[in-house]
Amino acid sequence: MTARRAAGAGIGLAVLGGWIAGALLLWPSTVPGDLHAPHVDVRALFPAHVLARAASFSQFERIDALLSQAVLLAVLAVYAARGEVFTRESAAGPIGTGMLLGMLGLALVWLAQLPFAAVDLWWQRRHGLARVGYVEFLFGDWAALGAELLFLCLALLIVMGLARRLGRAWAFAAVPVLVGLTVLQALVSPWLVGQAHPLRRPALVADARALARQEGVAGTRVYVQDVHRQTSAPNAEALGLGPGRRVVLWDTLLDGRFSRRQMRVVIAHEMGHLAHRHLWKAVGWQALLLVPLALGVDLFTRRRGGPGQPGAVPVMLLVVAVLTFVASPLTNLVSRRMEAEADWSALRATNDPAAARGLFEGFVRDTDEEPSPPAWDVALFQNHPTLAQRIAMADAWAARHR
Repeated sequence: MTARRAAGAGIGLAVLGGWIAGALLLWPSTVPGDLHAPHVDVRALFPAHVLARAASFSQFERIDALLSQAVLLAVLAVYAARGEVFTRESAAGPIGTGMLLGMLGLALVWLAQLPFAAVDLWWQRRHGLARVGYVEFLFGDWAALGAELLFLCLALLIVMGLARRLGRAWAFAAVPVLVGLTVLQALVSPWLVGQAHPLRRPALVADARALARQEGVAGTRVYVQDVHRQTSAPNAEALGLGPGRRVVLWDTLLDGRFSRRQMRVVIAHEMGHLAHRHLWKAVGWQALLLVPLALGVDLFTRRRGGPGQPGAVPVMLLVVAVLTFVASPLTNLVSRRMEAEADWSALRATNDPAAARGLFEGFVRDTDEEPSPPAWDVALFQNHPTLAQRIAMADAWAARHR
């Protein structure tokens, strides 16, 4: 027994050491460590009514998000305690029953969060950010729900199948397979963007080609997604791994509110994500986070016979939800570091801190986002630097290269 415990401790230390080494390797670090970001006085920068509107909007969003998370965990806790009874009425076999319990859990999650999502839609419509009707909100997103259901069933099939075949060693095989699914999803994501077409403005197309060459991602194409019927909010994203990578701009960025110089900053920011391999690094971080998730699932499902048993599925869902929420300060911190790295990359590529500053100031006015939210809100919910921090970085760049 002593030798077995010593071997287990050795394996645990090796896993912990590998996890720390992987985290250090993936940590975003190109923003200069000695960068002095000046303090941004948002009260001097924005009119009082703009700040008051942003504070009111953001405070409501925070309360809605906290209540939604609390209800979600409570529903999953009740399901974990009572969901095992459904296994007695199923004749679908162990894995089939587990998948049915997983689908039931997803339905409960959807129902639990639906009221809070509806309230959030009402709030965004009141502020002119959302243009989706309530009927479309309720019935128009079944494709996304179907994709979540498909991914959940595949994940349960992998975990339960490997647990039943390999016993306690299931996690060593399940984590690489789940990471492979994540890579596959990232590879096909550029072709899943609906209502998108290539950018057709010659000046911006020329800017995008030049910025792509400058950032070392030549050949990256820029697309425009038509979302103005759903929202007025501006946004953009970088998608794809390898030759399929692309930048997608929401058409709300092209409605005249932002200048060509500011659009160059947006495009350069998204090119920066590709240049610094942030999508690959995000896959790496998901792989790292799957390790404690798998260990937590294995530990807390032992009373139900382990993750290979259908009665353990409700417990698995609760464990994943709790650990994901607990890990959110770390995952958001990593995301904010990547976004800051992309901002710095955009400043280097455009050499235009004034345009970057104007862009971020415009975001405050156009999205009602609070420029300096509370620290706990940043830790739990914000995957981008605050707008005040992004303005401060633009000012720091200007001071550094004056």
